Amino acid sequence: MINLTLTEALKKLNTGEISAVELTRAYLERIEKYGADLNCYITTTPERALADAAASDARRSAGNALPLDGAPIAIKDLFATRGIRTTAASRMLENFVPEYESTVSQKLIDAGTVLLGKANLDEFAMGTFSKTSFFGAPINPWQIERQLTAGGSSGGSTSAVASGLAIAATGTDTGGSIRFPAAITGMVGMKPTYGLCSRWGCVAFASSLDTPGPITRTVDDAALMLSAMAGHDAKDSTSSTNGFTCTVPLEPILGDGKKLRVGIIKEFSDVKISEDMKTLFEKRISDLKSMGAEIVEVSIPNILDALAAYYIIAPAEASSNLARYDGMRYGLRVEGRDIYDTFKKTRAAGFGDEVQRRMIIGAAVLSSESYDVYFMQAARVRRMIADSFNAAFEQCDLIVCPSSAGTAMPLASDLSPLEYYALDLFTVAMNLAGVPACSVPCGLAANGLPLGMQVVGPRFEDMHVLQLAKHIEIAADIDNRPTTIMGK
Repeated sequence: MINLTLTEALKKLNTGEISAVELTRAYLERIEKYGADLNCYITTTPERALADAAASDARRSAGNALPLDGAPIAIKDLFATRGIRTTAASRMLENFVPEYESTVSQKLIDAGTVLLGKANLDEFAMGTFSKTSFFGAPINPWQIERQLTAGGSSGGSTSAVASGLAIAATGTDTGGSIRFPAAITGMVGMKPTYGLCSRWGCVAFASSLDTPGPITRTVDDAALMLSAMAGHDAKDSTSSTNGFTCTVPLEPILGDGKKLRVGIIKEFSDVKISEDMKTLFEKRISDLKSMGAEIVEVSIPNILDALAAYYIIAPAEASSNLARYDGMRYGLRVEGRDIYDTFKKTRAAGFGDEVQRRMIIGAAVLSSESYDVYFMQAARVRRMIADSFNAAFEQCDLIVCPSSAGTAMPLASDLSPLEYYALDLFTVAMNLAGVPACSVPCGLAANGLPLGMQVVGPRFEDMHVLQLAKHIEIAADIDNRPTTIMGK
C-alpha cells in the first residue's frame, strides 16, 4: 500500500479493495519504523489519524465519500491545526497549540484527508536545507546513508512523501521552498498562482510571497491536492476569487496535432549548472519537440537580479511579521528586568541564527535611511520582472527551466549564508511575479539522485502548467516509489 500514489489509493478505497484504516495503519507503522531516522515529522498524530480513517470508512460505507477521503497526509508545521502543536520549527512556538484551523488544512479536512502529523521545516520557513529547524534537519531518503538534504523550507514534507511516510503533503513556497526540495527528492512540487490558496492561519514569513501548495509523487496527485486546497477565502485579503478544479488523469496538452509554444529563458543559458542537469534538461526539451511543441527563446531581462530583490523584500516583510513574537501574548517568554528586557531576552532565546539574521537585514532595509535606496529599488525590480514574464507569455504559452543547479548536497555542506541564498536562483523570480510554477522530476543524475525541472505559466494557468508537467513526468519515467528510493 505504501507504493500507491494518491490517485491509485483513492481508486482502491472507492472499490473497497482497501480501507482507510488499513491504509493509515500501514503509514503509521512505517512512521514508527523510519520516522526517527528521517526526522521528517515534528509532531505525529496517530490517534487522530486512526479516528479520521474510521470516519472516512464510515462515510464511504454510507455512500457519502469525499474527494480525498482516507488519504493519509502530512501538514507542514507552518499551518495552524486546532488542538495540535504548531511550532514553525522554532523554539519561539515550541509549545504553541492554536485554537483555530488554517484555511488550507480545514479544506483538506473537509475533503476527507487523514492527518498523520506535522512536517518538519526550516525555522519560520527561512532556509534552504531545513537545517535551521529547532528540531534538527529532516533527511533525504535517497541514499539515506549519505545524510543528504531534503531541501528547504519544506524539507520535512518532501522527505515524508518520498520515503512513504505520507501519501501527500502541504508545503509553502516563498522563494522556491516547495520546488527546490521537491526537485532534489524526486517529487512533484507545485507553487500555485499567488492568491489561489489562502494564507490564513499559515504562520507568515513574507506575506506578498508566501504561497501554499502541494507536494506529491505524481502530477495527477498534485492536481487532486490543489483542487482541495484552492479557493477564495474572505479571511485572506490577498485571496483570489479564481478557483481550481480538475479531473484525473489530466488531459494531454500535447499530441494529436495540438500546438504549444514552450519558452526557454535566454538569461539562464549562462548560469552554471551540473552536466547532469544540462543533459537531462536538453533530453526533456527534445522530448517536448517530438510531441509537437515549438521551442522558443524568451527573455526575462532582470531575472538574474531577482535573487537580490528577493533577499531585500523577504527579510523586510519577515522583520515586520515576526514583530508579534514578543513574549507577551503567546509562545516563549523569558523574564527580564522590565518589559523591554523581557522582550529582548525572549526574542534572543526564541529565534535561531538565520531568523535573527533576516530580521536584522529587514529592519535595516526598512529604516528611513535605507528604505528608498534598497526596498523601493527592489520593488521596482520586482515590477520589472513581473512585466517581463507578461511580455514573455505573449511569445510563448509556457516556460520551462531547471529547478536547481544540481542534485541534493550533504547536510554537512559548509556553505556561507550567501551560498545558501544562491541556491534559490532558479525559483525566486516566480514568487516575485506571482506566477504558477511546478517542479517535476526530469530524470536521475549519474550519481543516482533525482533532478527536477520547472514548468512556469501565466497567472491562473495552473492547469496548463500541470498538464505540461505531466508530459515531462511521463518522458522522464523515474521510479520514485518509496520502497525503491529507500530500498525497503
